[in-house]
Amino acid sequence: MIALTVPELQRLLPIVLPRHQPKSVDVDAHLAWSVRRRRHQARARWYHYRRRLALIT
Repeated sequence: MIALTVPELQRLLPIVLPRHQPKSVDVDAHLAWSVRRRRHQARARWYHYRRRLALIT
């Protein structure tokens, strides 16, 4: 998976830390969204590089 970026960390930290957490936050949903996003980015990067390699060879 792709590493966490600074903007994503800035978005996730207030959600994960209990003292900064708004009352109606679903932490599991936010973390699942983050994992899904990073997995999608990794898959997109992999297909992009695979296609570029196919064009070279």
